[in-house]
Amino acid sequence: MSTYPVNPRDPDPAYLDFWRERHLCTLTTIRPDGTPHVVPVGVTYDPEAGLARVITNKASTKVANVLAAVGPEGARAAVCQVDGRRWATLEGRACVRTEPARIAEAERRYAERYTRVPSPNPSRVVIEIELTSAMGRG
Repeated sequence: MSTYPVNPRDPDPAYLDFWRERHLCTLTTIRPDGTPHVVPVGVTYDPEAGLARVITNKASTKVANVLAAVGPEGARAAVCQVDGRRWATLEGRACVRTEPARIAEAERRYAERYTRVPSPNPSRVVIEIELTSAMGRG
């Protein structure tokens, strides 16, 4: 695996393999008061699209934090995973997507990575993070 930094659209094979393994991750969003909100999530990484995806409920605090961000660029966000001394972080601009096709793609990728289909949820949305940077250490 790479030693930081990593090109999020062209990661080396070891970095990408680490993101394909089944790991619990964290998502960090910024609350309106400027403090970080860090929660455990499942994350999928799509370097070809330059995206990280998190499926969640539209009433969650993480969604509220993203929606509260000022400006059309979205909210700053980061996802991270750790396994012993290995770690990887993806950073970028998050936005909330409600389109059924985007949610379905996020669910498909989640099922592939985590080897289980997410239970049906009519309140599901996807937080897409348009990646601007990545780092990690293997």
